[in-house]
Amino acid sequence: MALDRAADMRSEFIDGEIIAMSGGSARHSSVKMNLAIEVGTSLRGTSCRAFDSDLRVRVSPHMYAYPDITVVCGKLVLADERQDILLNPQVIFEVLSPSTEHYDRGLKFRRYREIESLTDYILIDQDQTRIEQFTRGDANTWTLHDYQRADEVLRIASIGISLPLAGIYEGIEFLSE
Repeated sequence: MALDRAADMRSEFIDGEIIAMSGGSARHSSVKMNLAIEVGTSLRGTSCRAFDSDLRVRVSPHMYAYPDITVVCGKLVLADERQDILLNPQVIFEVLSPSTEHYDRGLKFRRYREIESLTDYILIDQDQTRIEQFTRGDANTWTLHDYQRADEVLRIASIGISLPLAGIYEGIEFLSE
């Protein structure tokens, strides 16, 4: 943790391995900003708050990550006096990149499922209109809702918000267009 806090660039930590986080593309950044605006605006007047990728999340004692957007409802639970490690995320959003998609869908999601407070894990595709929402159900089962049209609305019941895909993808030009 001391190395990460002193470093010039961010890294995720998993099972003793430090994984450097590369910069994102213009499209990744635009989708992430649109998402932050939609989420932040929708949470106004609620007990929930959104955080960007500057806030580290402790997934387990052996894993720390920087999700693109994290939502917490109610009281923040932070790990130490530095107040820079979140312990109770409720919703985590990741904007997929070619270099991180396998990790975000695989090992990272398996580990995120260990976070008791997590109700929704949402993957945002930057290369096409597609959002995959994984929602925790009874007996720790996870249900997938796959959104693929700009006229759809992402509903996150656990935090009481609805996000239009058109807003998340506003101004985004896909390579296939």
